[in-house]
Amino acid sequence: MDLREMLEKNPDRRYIMFGGKGGLGKTTFSAATAYYLAKKGFKVLVFSVDPQASLSDIFQRPIFGKGPVEIMPNLFAQEIDADQRIKAYQDEIRQKILTMYGMEKVPEEIENYIQAAAAEPAMEESAIFDAVVDIVVGGDYDYYIYDLVPLGHALYYLSMASVYDEWIDKITALRSEMAEYDQVAAVMQRKKESSEDQILEELQHIKSRINTSSGILTDRKKTAFFFVLTPEEMIILDTQKAAGLFAKFDVPLSGYIVNRVIPAELANQDIPAYLRNRLSMQGHYLERIDATFGDQVLQRVPELERDVTGLDMIQLMARSMFGEIPD
Repeated sequence: MDLREMLEKNPDRRYIMFGGKGGLGKTTFSAATAYYLAKKGFKVLVFSVDPQASLSDIFQRPIFGKGPVEIMPNLFAQEIDADQRIKAYQDEIRQKILTMYGMEKVPEEIENYIQAAAAEPAMEESAIFDAVVDIVVGGDYDYYIYDLVPLGHALYYLSMASVYDEWIDKITALRSEMAEYDQVAAVMQRKKESSEDQILEELQHIKSRINTSSGILTDRKKTAFFFVLTPEEMIILDTQKAAGLFAKFDVPLSGYIVNRVIPAELANQDIPAYLRNRLSMQGHYLERIDATFGDQVLQRVPELERDVTGLDMIQLMARSMFGEIPD
């Protein structure tokens, strides 16, 4: 089964993720897959959760931080601006404090805490994760194509759901216990009870959003996850390790795509010794990839003559991946 057949035989898999080490072609594959599906008449969003995203470069359009940008009919692209999201967080927290407690101004010590929390190392990943939840819960598109961050960060991203879920479970349980005591409080306590109830309601809302998002990511019927690799020893070893780690998060692995394969027919031509040696080396590693991953290898994508930027080159890459593209 190749990549095209995989998508056609699993029409309910509308959440498509490409993962792997940095620089292997995940963003290119994401853009080409989105292009192919859009040409088939589906409304598609391709989005990046990588702070160093390059969808703007590939589509040759300013996308970063602008929300969904229409690239062509049916195809939208988005790069998440974590800093913008963190600022929105801060404003939202301030407003909720003012509303819940009837204040006109956020106390200085709380403002200092809000500023300090925004500087936490994990805040960027948290902001990106929350933005992804917004995107996938929205349900505005037929297909969602994720351009995941490099492997280490992707594992962190995928673990965020369980981390958030466990934390909110504990906080919610504590809030519920406190509410029981508040019910027997005097009339003067009624306002506080109302505030506590709002906080509990907010936590439960967050938990519901996260469960919806994480449920999609681990649903084999809805989600397809593809590892991208190249015929190189270290990449093969890293991909094997990563596949084992991703399995622990119940990510539904759909197959492997081998990128940057030098066309074998070049061996019959008069080519420099360097290129002939590269062909020989790739041949060895391609055999190893087949032996290691077996029929889970869906596609070998050839090395293209130049960088994939602009719709013409994206179309060429889509043809390499899926065959004929509808007009």
